[in-house]
Amino acid sequence: MAAHALLFVFPFAMAYAAMMDIFTMRIANSVSIAVVVAFLIVAPIAAMPAQEMLMHLGVGAAMLIVGMILFSLHVLGGGDAKLLAAASLWVGPDQWLPFVVLVAVFGGVLAVVIIIFRNFPAGALRLPAWALRLHQAGGSIPYGVAIAAGALFIYPTTPWPVLLTTGF
Repeated sequence: MAAHALLFVFPFAMAYAAMMDIFTMRIANSVSIAVVVAFLIVAPIAAMPAQEMLMHLGVGAAMLIVGMILFSLHVLGGGDAKLLAAASLWVGPDQWLPFVVLVAVFGGVLAVVIIIFRNFPAGALRLPAWALRLHQAGGSIPYGVAIAAGALFIYPTTPWPVLLTTGF
């Protein structure tokens, strides 16, 4: 029964990261670190084979390098790069490519929605402070939302549901 509760660790972390990014335009290092540490705890509990764990770690490390490159090119925020790597660790090699494609698609949709939102005059809308930050012309886009959406969408197709319900 406890294994079923572990099914929600990654989705909860992704939802939390998305909300943090929306409300603060930051993803704290502690969130990405918690996602990585949770993987390192949950994978052995779920009886993930060591070779598969290493492949997941390799995907996460590769995405961290890609994220660092995108950050240095000012394409992606630092928190987004770390979250993308941490999420890739959970997604693993089999679902990595569909995950990245989903993140790109959700990111495109998010960008269009924010562009439309920014075209409304700010004075015509009663907005809380966090929404005003999103409304700023030329402001950044909370890409953690797209990363979380891609992760949540792909998560059921990863090995986790099977591992955490039959691996014990």
